[in-house]
Amino acid sequence: MAAHVGLMQLPREPVLGESVTESVVELYERHFHFVWRSLRRLGVAPTDLDDAVQDVFVVVHRRLETFEGRSTIKGWIFGIAIRIAKTYRRRGARRRLNIAQEDSVLVCTHGTPEEARAYAQAAEQVQELLEELDDGQRAVFVLAELEDMQAPEIAVVLGIPTNTVYSRLRLGRAAFERGLRRLHAKDDWRYR
Repeated sequence: MAAHVGLMQLPREPVLGESVTESVVELYERHFHFVWRSLRRLGVAPTDLDDAVQDVFVVVHRRLETFEGRSTIKGWIFGIAIRIAKTYRRRGARRRLNIAQEDSVLVCTHGTPEEARAYAQAAEQVQELLEELDDGQRAVFVLAELEDMQAPEIAVVLGIPTNTVYSRLRLGRAAFERGLRRLHAKDDWRYR
């Protein structure tokens, strides 16, 4: 049964094993923000995000016919995003250009300027902590904690056993918590 809002019908995520009937344009419109967030969280530099998102959807376009339904389409797209992010991180590591990073790519448009600044600073700190995780932990952490995917689907998306998902998530959470404690200790010291 499809969800209704007034007269508008909302798109539904295909369940496991179901074929995709959406066009690439529809997938792009529905998953653009998810792909953009995921690539940033997976370590793609802000200056490369637009190109990386485009690369993800080029691959989606080329490979959509091969989608087998072993995961949701969102999970399948995330798997593509992981590979694209890895390519962009390697490329960035080779270049090592001293380009000034943008203050924050995530912008809060609600609240006071102080609240917007606090939001941007918190988003920047989360990104910094994500970059400290190894690739496997980061992918699992992003999908579980930030995108609310369940472990069995993460296992299918990443092609790893479910127990490995749980292990990486536990290690990722522990590393993230250590990083948060470190940041809070630094902030506490600064305000003494």
